[in-house]
Amino acid sequence: MEENLGSVTIAPEVLLAVVRLTALATPGVAGLSSENPSGVHRLFSGKASEGIHLEFEDHTVTIDLYIVAEPDAQMLPLGQILQHEISRAIQDVVGMPVKEINVHIDDVADRGEREPT
Repeated sequence: MEENLGSVTIAPEVLLAVVRLTALATPGVAGLSSENPSGVHRLFSGKASEGIHLEFEDHTVTIDLYIVAEPDAQMLPLGQILQHEISRAIQDVVGMPVKEINVHIDDVADRGEREPT
């Protein structure tokens, strides 16, 4: 028999941190875009950080990720890997379903330029 002890609330900042750390650990990502995506049209309650925008709807999250790619990265596979890895991290670490992940490659880094992790 399951006992209801209350609720668990996870701050949006936790999701932002999981997305940021996962993206920066992915080979081919030089860093997050310095553009702040908070200007993205908000249809639902949202939260933004540099390079990341989250939207929450019906207990799911939609993620817009703005990155700077390494110069030798293959763009399409990089975007697909980011979608897979971020979805897995959010579901495994937070237990929240992901509605969609949109990867925006805003720039390509100069050789030798990488954001510190």
